[in-house]
Amino acid sequence: MDTAIIGGGVIGFACAAALAQRGRSVVVLERHTKPGQEATSRNSEVIHAGFHYPPGSLKAQTSVEGRARLYERCRALRIPHRRTGKLVVAVEPNQLELLESLLAQGAANGVAGLEILGARELVRREPRVRGVAALWSPETGIVDSHELCSSYQAEAERHGAQLALATRVVGLEHTGPGWRLETLGADGTRFRLEAGTVVNAAGIAADGIARAAGLDVEALGYRVHPCKGDYFSLSPALGSITRHLVYPVPAAAGLGIHVTFDLGGGYRLGPDAEYVEQPKLEVDPAKAAHFAEVARRFLPELRASHLSPAFAGIRPKLQGRGEPFRDFVIEEASVHGAPGLVNLLGIESPGLTASAAIAGRVAALLA
Repeated sequence: MDTAIIGGGVIGFACAAALAQRGRSVVVLERHTKPGQEATSRNSEVIHAGFHYPPGSLKAQTSVEGRARLYERCRALRIPHRRTGKLVVAVEPNQLELLESLLAQGAANGVAGLEILGARELVRREPRVRGVAALWSPETGIVDSHELCSSYQAEAERHGAQLALATRVVGLEHTGPGWRLETLGADGTRFRLEAGTVVNAAGIAADGIARAAGLDVEALGYRVHPCKGDYFSLSPALGSITRHLVYPVPAAAGLGIHVTFDLGGGYRLGPDAEYVEQPKLEVDPAKAAHFAEVARRFLPELRASHLSPAFAGIRPKLQGRGEPFRDFVIEEASVHGAPGLVNLLGIESPGLTASAAIAGRVAALLA
C-alpha cells in the first residue's frame, strides 16, 4: 500500500481523493462504523470567505483557495449548498475598529466584496438585527457537510482507494522503507498493515497518532486541546429570523455565538467555546439562558424559551485556553525523524472550507 490515511472525515477523504487520483494506492482507516462522524458532521457547515485569519497563515491561504474550489465542486457535483452572505455585527462603537481590522485583513487575504455597512443599511438587510455597523461578506455560504464528505469518498473509491471502518490505529512503527500500522477492529481483531507513507488526519486524536509515531508532541507544540462547542436550535415560531448568517465580532477561542441556518431552513445558535479534558457531546439545556443573553445583543427578540438543545462538536485546537492564534499544521515529519508521515494537526475551522486546498498540499508533500 502506498499510503494509509488515518481518519475518515472530510479531510481524510479529500486527501484520499487527491492521492488516489494521482495513481497512489490508498487505504482510509476510520475508527467509527461510518465516515464523517466527528468534526465533519458536528459544525456550522459554513463556507468561510477567509477574512478571519492572519495574512500569510495556512488558515487564510487554504480558506481562500479552498472556498473557490468548494463552490466549483458543489456546482459540478450538485452538492447541496447556498451562497448566503454573512454579516459580522458590531453592537457598540468601540467594536468598529475590529470591523475595520477584519476588512483590512480580508483585503490582504484576497477576499473580494467585503464592505462595512452602517446601522441603517444593516437594518435594511436584516430588519430584526440591531447594531451600530456590520461587515458584509458576500462570499460566505453553507454546504451539506455529509454530501461533501461523501463526494470525496466516492471520488477516492472511484480511483481505487479502500476504506476500513471500525478500525482503530493502535501502533505505528517506522520500518525504514515505510510504516507498519497495527490496527484493532471492533471485534478485537488485530491486523498489521504496511504502507509507504502515512497521513495523520485523525482530528481530535491526531496528537495521539503523532505521539505513537515517535514524535515529542509536547516539545513540538502538537498537543490537541479539545474545545467543545454547543448548538441550540431556534424555535420555528420565530420564522426566518435572519436572511443571512449573522455573527458577532470574533471571540477569543472562536468566532462567537452566531446565527446560522441549514439548507432545510432550520436556524441554529452557537457554538460557544468550552475547553474540556475529555470529549463529551451532551448539550446542557441550562446554557440556553446564556446563549440567549449573548445573542440578544444583536437579536433583541431572542429569549431562552426560543432555544432547545441541538448538538455539540469538538474542535481540535492547538492553542490552549488563553493562548494566542495557532495555525494549521500541515507537515511532512522527516525533520522530526519520521519520514513519510504527514501530520495534519489543529484542523478546526475553516477546515471544511479548506478541505481541497489542504488535500492539495498533502499530495504535494508526498509527490
